[in-house]
Amino acid sequence: MPADIAFSFAQLTRSARRHIRVFQIHQFLDRFAMGLTVAVVALALIDRGMDLFQISLLFGVYSVTTMTMELPFGGLADNIGRKPVFLSAVVASLISLGLFLSSSDFYVLALSFAFIGFGRALRSGTLDAWFVENFGVMAPNVDIQPALAKAQWANAMGLAFGAICGGLLPDAFGATAVRLGFSIYDVSYAASFIMMTVLFLYTLFAITEEPRPLHPKALLQGFTNVPAVIKEAGFLALKHPSLSMLLLALTLFLMATNPVEVFWPTHVKGMLSEGYANTAIGALTAIYFFSIAFGASLSSRISRIFRRRHAITLSVIFACLAAVQIALALQGNIIGFVAIFVLYSVILGASETPASSILHACVENRQRSTMLSLRSLLQQLGAALGLIVAGAVAEVYTTPTAWMAGATFLVFALLLMGVLARRMT
Repeated sequence: MPADIAFSFAQLTRSARRHIRVFQIHQFLDRFAMGLTVAVVALALIDRGMDLFQISLLFGVYSVTTMTMELPFGGLADNIGRKPVFLSAVVASLISLGLFLSSSDFYVLALSFAFIGFGRALRSGTLDAWFVENFGVMAPNVDIQPALAKAQWANAMGLAFGAICGGLLPDAFGATAVRLGFSIYDVSYAASFIMMTVLFLYTLFAITEEPRPLHPKALLQGFTNVPAVIKEAGFLALKHPSLSMLLLALTLFLMATNPVEVFWPTHVKGMLSEGYANTAIGALTAIYFFSIAFGASLSSRISRIFRRRHAITLSVIFACLAAVQIALALQGNIIGFVAIFVLYSVILGASETPASSILHACVENRQRSTMLSLRSLLQQLGAALGLIVAGAVAEVYTTPTAWMAGATFLVFALLLMGVLARRMT
């Protein structure tokens, strides 16, 4: 569903170019702060005495909290504004990091993970909607997909550099942290706390939004309207069969790919020498995000190959992902695994903006945050279900077997996108 005018950054107005740059910097800072802990979270939990079952429970707390809060907070952003809701998300992240740094108790850590989910739900459908709506005003009828790709590139680069720093900091300052009575991984979490504070200040001063009424009644309405929000989002999806097929395909997409993202470090560690395994995993985490960023930068070119028919683009991407995921599962040495893993990550990066372009074309501004939250909710549900299925299969058989079984979900997603492509044609 291409827009009338092809995107050209040089031909955009100064305000539109500044709008893209401001959002790119914001996305980089946000993901950099998160990336500092991504590479070490499992290692930090093991260092705190958690076993694999407890780690699974903690991630379950995160997923349940996120899914429970997604829609009410999406509606809240539509009611009181995107900026205040995002600032609240950053505060939730700061509380989570503070709790994590303060304790090794399972229940305190569970509360920390609940605040991570709380912050994730607050973030969903906030500044993304702000960016899309304001770009539409500054560059009317211009194809937004390349602008979204620029933001996605900054997003992935932030995660990549964050993962590099998050892996290096424990090696560089871990000994000092241990002497002071902390875990070596607390260094990465403290750095994330500092960067979250920087992000809060940047959002406060660089993101401009027309203020909306902010009072207890508006806050309460965000929660009392939950049934209506769910009903509206459901009816909107049912009213647009194309939107329903897209959301279902994205749910299946996460069911297939999330187990790869979660389980690959434990799978790879067995291929590496114990002396450098953790450092190598941190480096590979960064490569993973760099590859996603590279894939995001290619998404506009890939889209042009298929004449900006985003459903067809996604169909091809899902087919490639299914094949590469099976190939990844068949790798038995680190060199082959890294080569296929990089290709897999590039394809993942290329998948985001075509899906977002279809979704944004199907909804109006007043429903945008709610629909983004519904998308995030369904994807979280798909990610959780995929992890449960893959975990059960891996427990009985092996992790590669679980990945190959998960590729069938991508085949179903491919079939849905094929139907969607025909409808849109």
